[in-house]
Amino acid sequence: MIDKKKIFYSLILLALFFVVFWFGVFTGRNQFACKVCKPETIDFSLFWDAYNKLHQNFINSDSIDDQKIIYGAISGMARSLGDPYTEFFDPSKAKIFEQDLQGSFDGIGVEIGIKKDQLIIIAPLKGTPGEKAGLKSGDQIIKIDQKSTSNMSVDEAAGIIRGEKDTKVTLTIFRDVWNQTRDIKIVRDTIKIDPVDWQLKDGNIAYINIRHFNQPLSSDFKKVAFEILKSPAKKIVLDLRNNPGGYLEVSQYIAGWFLKSGQAVTIEDFGKNKNQQPYLAEGNSALAEYPMVVLINKGSASASEILAGSLKEHKNITLIGEKSFGKGSVQKVVNLEDDASFLKITIAKWLTPKGNLISEIGLNPDIKIDLTDDDIKLNKDPQLDKAIEIIRSLK
Repeated sequence: MIDKKKIFYSLILLALFFVVFWFGVFTGRNQFACKVCKPETIDFSLFWDAYNKLHQNFINSDSIDDQKIIYGAISGMARSLGDPYTEFFDPSKAKIFEQDLQGSFDGIGVEIGIKKDQLIIIAPLKGTPGEKAGLKSGDQIIKIDQKSTSNMSVDEAAGIIRGEKDTKVTLTIFRDVWNQTRDIKIVRDTIKIDPVDWQLKDGNIAYINIRHFNQPLSSDFKKVAFEILKSPAKKIVLDLRNNPGGYLEVSQYIAGWFLKSGQAVTIEDFGKNKNQQPYLAEGNSALAEYPMVVLINKGSASASEILAGSLKEHKNITLIGEKSFGKGSVQKVVNLEDDASFLKITIAKWLTPKGNLISEIGLNPDIKIDLTDDDIKLNKDPQLDKAIEIIRSLK
């Protein structure tokens, strides 16, 4: 005999189960286990409403890639902060980022950034297709393959400029001394960054050119330093022009060759009344007694500005060339739960040892000398010539 009361109560329990279940799903979708937001002020239902309506209304709904939607949402979230250096890297872009810092990749060999909402070239790396095509620090990138760079992130622009060896990319460039934009076609190549080299000039001047503070630099510079110590060199010209930066730890290591151990290389300022973090020189100070001058230009950014600033403030070393880029913010790479993508988040600002802000300000040279297009065409380098002239007089 069927017990109608038991069936009735079973149906009630089943109904309650589904209500609780779907309430949990809805609540989870709305709150995402948010650890920092306030549920009463953040309504994630708008996101899911938009997501559902895309699936319901888009003409090619079968082609919708949900993973791309998620990546796009995260990218937009990072971009909404208005900081050009806070970016989301999906797995493919994360791989490219790591290749950059390893020192080898396919592309045209230019470091790009955003200044005053305009995509620009921070520095073309020496000997690369970008440099050979005539690109210069400060050039504004108006279009990439006829696509406007307006509101384009650094990450997105780099993804378009990158490509396989022997393929072409066209950059529409504007330079302050030009009357109109110019299209520059460039053939991509495999870019291998040799971070440092040196040569002896005038018999006793070590000319050191550091191009990038990437991972190989520490070991490569150690070899260079020992070669200089064994050479007749008595003075040093350190060239940091068109050096877009790299790892802070590498810059700190290089500073240890020129500064006394324990001197501040830079100060990390987290703002909001938080404690500042000084980074100190560590090393043998083997090159600290050599008279020096340092070359900088508007392609000198980030770690190169940190090194130049510390040498200037501790040793009153003369800076020669042009005002540096002014990229003095600190980014932290935060891996996401898929272990393949990450966020690069601005967490602080770099200060010089005396507490001067680098970001958006840069370093002013003690002796300002411009390098013109005509100088480049004629293979002249008045900045280096002045550095040699100054260092000759130092004892």
